[in-house]
Amino acid sequence: MQTIQYAAEIIKELNRTVALIDEEAAEKFVDSILQSKKIFVAGAGRSRFMGQAFAMRLMHMGLEAYVVGETITPNVEKGDLLIIGSGSGETKSLVAIAEKAKSLDVSIAIVTIFPESTIGKLAHTVIKVPASTPKAKSDSGYKSIQPMGSLFEQSLLLFFDAVIMRLMEKLRKDSDTMFCRHANLE
Repeated sequence: MQTIQYAAEIIKELNRTVALIDEEAAEKFVDSILQSKKIFVAGAGRSRFMGQAFAMRLMHMGLEAYVVGETITPNVEKGDLLIIGSGSGETKSLVAIAEKAKSLDVSIAIVTIFPESTIGKLAHTVIKVPASTPKAKSDSGYKSIQPMGSLFEQSLLLFFDAVIMRLMEKLRKDSDTMFCRHANLE
């Protein structure tokens, strides 16, 4: 297969995967963001990168958003929201973060392949992304031509970008107003 043919197959996989995300759960996720005081985003590996991109866009919208583990991340409090991106929902460091958040009465949302995972059971809001991952204990039933967790990670970024667009609509923001908060020391 040629490079562009691979790209076309990846797009087909993304279309199939995103079409299976529950719209009602997605809307609940959007509402949980709007109802929170501060938003904390966590993930590991490439999922963390997708979460960082999401937190940046939330900041561009004027929302108080942080990435867990960064030196400038403040404490969580009741009324805050922890968003975790984890294909397996079993990453030990993320499980520990979710358990700590739960003990502090912080709302938890997870975007995952496995809603029945440890973090899925701790979360108030669960978004299922039907993708494949080599790290899960059981087969999700979804196959990909891509290596490792690529389909989940790409779907995570697309979902997060779609959430940003829905938030823009609800908050009456546009790209121009968001650009005012873009980094200018570059």
